[in-house]
Amino acid sequence: MKLLVTGGLGFIGSNFILKILNEYKDFSIINVDAEFFGSNKKNLEQVESSPNYQYVKGNITNRNLMTDLISQSDAVVNFAAESFVDRSISDPNPFLISNIRGTFTLLETIRAEKKRFVQISTDEVYGSLKDGSADEFSRFNPSSPYAATKAAAEHLVNSYVLTYDCDCIITRCTNNYGSRQFPEKLIPKTILLAKQNKKIPVYGNGKNIRDWLFVDDHCDAIIQALLKGKTGESYNISDGNELDNLTIIQKILSIMGKSSDLIEFVEDRPGHDFRYSLDSSKIRKELGWTPKNNFEDGITKTTSWYLSNNLWLDSISDSVTKKTPWK
Repeated sequence: MKLLVTGGLGFIGSNFILKILNEYKDFSIINVDAEFFGSNKKNLEQVESSPNYQYVKGNITNRNLMTDLISQSDAVVNFAAESFVDRSISDPNPFLISNIRGTFTLLETIRAEKKRFVQISTDEVYGSLKDGSADEFSRFNPSSPYAATKAAAEHLVNSYVLTYDCDCIITRCTNNYGSRQFPEKLIPKTILLAKQNKKIPVYGNGKNIRDWLFVDDHCDAIIQALLKGKTGESYNISDGNELDNLTIIQKILSIMGKSSDLIEFVEDRPGHDFRYSLDSSKIRKELGWTPKNNFEDGITKTTSWYLSNNLWLDSISDSVTKKTPWK
């Protein structure tokens, strides 16, 4: 099978490509990435010379380019998105262009080329939950411009299934962690700052809760959805690791042997959702997916990866570790 992977230089996309090329020898990949914020060519240096890998710099809003690449492919997995919530607060426009217009362009192309399409979405479309977990029938209630554009993209995908009989699937994941994540996100930012003995900013009181999913387990789930998912269905992906931000930071500091004195509480992000939680029983029952990594092992492996990859860390600008990046 030949896959077009969009946004493959990012965190989840690059891990997905590496997993496919390492474990599925009959697959080949075309990776198209606009090289916007969060993309990193170092993520895929190890496969650049692989005969089963091709890289194209380009934007998913470019219809002619998408037609050319999708015509060569059997299916499309769309990771391409502006995904940094803080930045959607300061400037929503790039999020509308990439996450909505880009998805529309891909849908128009797969509609014409009649190819399978997997849309990678997020638990943030459901908004903050006081209790319980969102399943595939729960109401959308996005809080940030980022989450709103991802919800809008999902509605577009579903409309193309119903109106044009397109072969589309949606997956929604909880917060991912693992190697190659851009250090504006909580876990790599914490590791990077702690390594330098710099203050680690904690938004508000640090009690905001996320359900943490190891990126390799997420990629497994996406592959199962791609190969076995039913047209028009959506699948929530989670591991049940609900932890608040302060606990995550303290765990990392403990692994690194660093003092909690590095923690610095800063003003909270506007519209900061308190808790996300997904019910993943559907994908477990229907597609047979189960996560393989427990959180304690996963966070230890993740911390070790960042500390062992100085060249990767050195390629990242210090500007991404701002205390309040939405300003």
